[in-house]
Amino acid sequence: MELAVKSPLTRVRHVALAVPDFRETVEFYRTAWGLEVVERDSDVVFFGTPAHPEQYILRVRADADKRVDLIAFAAESASAVDVLAERLGSAGVRLVTEPGSMATPGGGYGFRFFDPDGRLIEVSSDVEQRPSRELEPRESIPQKLSHVVINSPDVQATKRFYEQYLGFRLSDWLEDKMCFMRVREDHHILAIGQGPHTSLNHVSFEMRGIDEFMRGTGRLVRQGKEPLWGPGRHSAGDNTFTYFTDPVGNVVEYTTELERIEDDETWQPRTFSTEPTEADQWGTAGPIEQMIPAMLNSPDQGLWTPSPL
Repeated sequence: MELAVKSPLTRVRHVALAVPDFRETVEFYRTAWGLEVVERDSDVVFFGTPAHPEQYILRVRADADKRVDLIAFAAESASAVDVLAERLGSAGVRLVTEPGSMATPGGGYGFRFFDPDGRLIEVSSDVEQRPSRELEPRESIPQKLSHVVINSPDVQATKRFYEQYLGFRLSDWLEDKMCFMRVREDHHILAIGQGPHTSLNHVSFEMRGIDEFMRGTGRLVRQGKEPLWGPGRHSAGDNTFTYFTDPVGNVVEYTTELERIEDDETWQPRTFSTEPTEADQWGTAGPIEQMIPAMLNSPDQGLWTPSPL
């Protein structure tokens, strides 16, 4: 199948995690990480940020197993949702739900399906927006969900799926181990890393600027949460980074200043190495080796299983 001329997707909406240590994980994202509770029940919490109109950017649900419940992307219209569902269904992709009204906060119109690795993906449009405001200088909380990185046993096959059926475009490679994918100007909203098993690599949250990025990093350090890697600045994407782990071992990132690709048609993907000078342009992050086991993560326990919510 030919690549889509332009992806009908516009951004990543949210990531939904299931965790065994529910209360501790919720407190981490609420207090240390700086997200605000939008809605909650006894076994699920929806987190947003006052700086973005997205209903929520992270969902945490109590479960005996650690898993990614789903990754949600925004579509530009309801008709785009229908076209995508038809395209995927005709290609034999397993649809979990058909396009229709959604019961999660903000409603909307969407559907769910499994990608080639068995992770659940949601695509939606017309989700009601929340009131939002610009963050103040020195306000060191996330202003939006930047991107999500996943691990796949077959990077090339997973990459082809997202290109062929969802219109993602390749921005850059990290050697042959990770590809960075975009749908609009942001250098990547999805990256796919080579791993021994299907798992979550990390979830990245964008800060207001360098000062807020450093203040957020410092807040966690002062609470005794040492960075897994960072602060530093990547070459692929040219964005800043500091990585931490949440209470169940998922890696989360503060970032800012992600590269923008304004001329989509003339962009030529580059290949960066894992050499220290390219992995971290600043030379401040420390050894990358200590980060790799955490980013490979444990095997996802929810593959090919619909989320209960």
